[in-house]
Amino acid sequence: MGTDVFIHGLGQGPESWKETLEHMPRGGAVCPDLLRLPGEGTYADLYRSFSEACGQLPGSLRLCGLSLGGVLALHYGIEHPENVRSLVLIAAQYVMPAGLLAFQSAVFRLMPERAFAGTGLGKQAMLSLTASMAKLDFSRDLRKVSCPVLVVCGEKDRANRRAAQRLAQLLPHARLYFCPGAGHEVNRDAPEALAAQLERFYGES
Repeated sequence: MGTDVFIHGLGQGPESWKETLEHMPRGGAVCPDLLRLPGEGTYADLYRSFSEACGQLPGSLRLCGLSLGGVLALHYGIEHPENVRSLVLIAAQYVMPAGLLAFQSAVFRLMPERAFAGTGLGKQAMLSLTASMAKLDFSRDLRKVSCPVLVVCGEKDRANRRAAQRLAQLLPHARLYFCPGAGHEVNRDAPEALAAQLERFYGES
């Protein structure tokens, strides 16, 4: 037996998986709240806490992550291939787009603190997290992922389309799925279609 883990993206919470999971007959999924994991707001802290939490879960893991959650899932799959049964990477980057992150940080600096209320992070924490991710590059380590991988990208998510295509090409056992009508947040834009793809993938892997 293993554990299904669904990891939300930045600006989301565990509840973002609710509709997707409602369309899946399996139960017992774990949806960690990344904002409640201990740490000081950097990616290194977040990954360390996430990795420790995964290490306490029973059996092999089926990790499904969106955006930041996908980056964490990929990172864990690289470092702990023996613990991972499968990966689903939604709108995930394997080399952080430094230019985009720098632009994003510049925009964040101009925004008032109240604008971050809905993200679950304060302004300084958001700046710290994005800055700490700028040098992440997993391109040389993708071959270490030994499990089946489903790479997912929303049909309208142009920012992540190329990375999704490259991930599917570079990972040893990956397939690619473009979700019709969905943007970046596939779990919210097309939960039923995503659930159907997950059920099909999990049934084969």
